[in-house]
Amino acid sequence: MSEPTPAPAPLPTSAPATAPASSPAASSPDLVATVVRLKLSLLRNGLRQSGGRRAAYVVSAVVTLLFAALQLLGLIALRGHDHAVSLVVLLVAVLGLGWAVMPLFFPSGDETLDPTRLVMLPLRPRPLVRALLAASLVGIGPLFTLLLLVGSVVSVAHGAAAWAVGVLAVVLGLLVCVALARAVAAANIRLLTSRRGRDLAVLSGLVVAIGAQVVNFGAQRLGTSGLGQLDPVAEVLRWLPPASAVGAVDSVSEGAYGVAAAQIAVSAGALVLLVRVWTRSLTLLMTSPDGSTLQAAEPAARERRSSARLGRLLPGGRTGTVMERSLRYVWRDPKTKAAWVTSLAIGLIVPVFNALQGTGSIYFACFAAGMLGIQMYNQFGQDTSAFWMVAMTISSRRDAYVELRARALALLLITLPYATLVTVLTTAMLGDWRKLPEALGLSLALLGAMLTTGAWTSARFPYSIPQEGYKNVAPGQAGLAWIAIFGGMVSAALLCAPVIAVTIWLNVSEGGDAWTWLLLPGGAAYGTALTLLGLRLAAPRTAARLPEILTAVSKG
Repeated sequence: MSEPTPAPAPLPTSAPATAPASSPAASSPDLVATVVRLKLSLLRNGLRQSGGRRAAYVVSAVVTLLFAALQLLGLIALRGHDHAVSLVVLLVAVLGLGWAVMPLFFPSGDETLDPTRLVMLPLRPRPLVRALLAASLVGIGPLFTLLLLVGSVVSVAHGAAAWAVGVLAVVLGLLVCVALARAVAAANIRLLTSRRGRDLAVLSGLVVAIGAQVVNFGAQRLGTSGLGQLDPVAEVLRWLPPASAVGAVDSVSEGAYGVAAAQIAVSAGALVLLVRVWTRSLTLLMTSPDGSTLQAAEPAARERRSSARLGRLLPGGRTGTVMERSLRYVWRDPKTKAAWVTSLAIGLIVPVFNALQGTGSIYFACFAAGMLGIQMYNQFGQDTSAFWMVAMTISSRRDAYVELRARALALLLITLPYATLVTVLTTAMLGDWRKLPEALGLSLALLGAMLTTGAWTSARFPYSIPQEGYKNVAPGQAGLAWIAIFGGMVSAALLCAPVIAVTIWLNVSEGGDAWTWLLLPGGAAYGTALTLLGLRLAAPRTAARLPEILTAVSKG
């Protein structure tokens, strides 16, 4: 007889999700040190990937820290100014806002921002929160924030008590900023790691563009009116965290100890609330399924219903199909969406901000039509390699004409009401209703000219738009993009020369004001004629160059 087989030893079971507090995995000090070392290792290994990445990191770090140092010196020099507290309160409030939106637009900037990478580990949420909070204090961003907070405290602290509160204010302000970023990231991590999250990352350039215009507008107002303009805003912001911590330092300097205690309590309460929200989000992430485990039938049904509703609003045949495809590109494709939203924002910001400053002109409203008209350029490039399916349906000049016409109609569906709205809004802000017809007529003529040149350059100078990354032109095609866009814009300006000349003549001639209303129907008719002519001229070139267009737009 064979010897009896011994019973197998029991397999080691994995640690439960709720490990005892005394276990090494859950002990807070060890976990904190481990996560901090993990953060440093991720940073070090990332820099080892290439020399270019190391150089970019070093340059960005030097520039950021140099800027922070200059800001620190400027805040110290502001010490003793009558309105210093208003400026630093606003500065800290904007700093907190930046930490709040940073995870939404740069989700891949920090590997440890994604807590889903840790959900399979036997970790409790509270020790994990402490460890991640400590790891969040490692990096250029926290150091930049620390320098600005120190400078803000130095500029408003007067007296030993204020300096003591200032130390607490710096710690609270830094922790609130970091916890705010972590709470936002944890609450939106499913979104940030999805396609819509990547859309947000692409749209980050829009936030930068709008923020630059807002900063420019604010700087001009402060340059003419002084820092006293900030006092009403600062009175509100000094009760909002993390700016309330800096406000407490000023309150102690003024002898208002009760107010200072309340402001410190606001920042401390916000920190506790953010940590609780963060902990709750981590708990949900560790215990709830993600979207990959759910059925997709209901989203698919909603998609079919949405497509049916949109189809009923558009013309039938090829025209409606192409229009629907173009509109879906605007809504779904990250690069196309980013280009459209940026154009919509800048087209509104330029005339409105200039009108608010009192230096604007009603003709700035033409920016709306001009920015959106650019979307007609490189129409086939947004299709990328999928353009071959479109090319298969174009067998004649008529097919090419209908394709281009439908794409222009889809653009006009958004551009016409938007350009009209911006022109009316600019006119209302300036109070110059007499010039509304000529400004709107000039906008419509410009839009027609850009549709004309856009259709032609789409066929003559197509280029590919990479789907990954932040580049809008494939390598080796930058020259084509410059020729297409800037050459087309110059040509559009020349095509609008007759309308511009008539507008100038009516405004300078005696009695011409009585006839400026004709510029509205005249500009609309001229723009329509230009669009139809441009589509007719671009259609045969499109049909003849289909292989070249397909090769050019597929390089990305």
